[in-house]
Amino acid sequence: MHQIKETLISDDLLQEYFVCDLNSCKGACCVEGDSGAPLLAEEKQVLEDIFPVVEGYLTDEGKTEIQKQGKYVVDKDGDLVTPLLSNGTCVYAIKDSNGTLKCGIEQAYNDGKIEFKKPISCHLFPVRIKEYKTFTAVNVQLLDICSCACSLGKQLKVPVYKFLKEPLIRKFGADWFEALENAAPKSTL
Repeated sequence: MHQIKETLISDDLLQEYFVCDLNSCKGACCVEGDSGAPLLAEEKQVLEDIFPVVEGYLTDEGKTEIQKQGKYVVDKDGDLVTPLLSNGTCVYAIKDSNGTLKCGIEQAYNDGKIEFKKPISCHLFPVRIKEYKTFTAVNVQLLDICSCACSLGKQLKVPVYKFLKEPLIRKFGADWFEALENAAPKSTL
């Protein structure tokens, strides 16, 4: 366990290996789980603001569910999350020509149509953030669906924190990330 400012960081962030392997998992993180992707309170308004653009990227089924449920929902645990289709897939997920699930929000971002890449919880996956009164916990949640990503990360020798450099800086800032790099075992640098 490491501490940087008000964050407590799991050793797994520095010691486990991970590189998304979409060719193998086909975007299973857009389906797996008990509820949708966790959202920050401020992301509610962002979703409202970008929806007119993002809507053009979504499936008909996704758009229908958003009309029924809304652009975000509160799950059974009281957490703000993205809505799901009846099969458990995120309403914002789209399939590419290879049948791989990707984020419709991120596709609009990649096309230069919006400035919001995707919810930070999705950008940080498989890292999960939990806010407490006096600190923020930063943990790695490696699911079975991530076994191919763990294997590829080991093969390429890329620790989780290096793979997630961009979203970690987005969430915590460049100074925080530099402190994280300094805390990393020298064998991963």
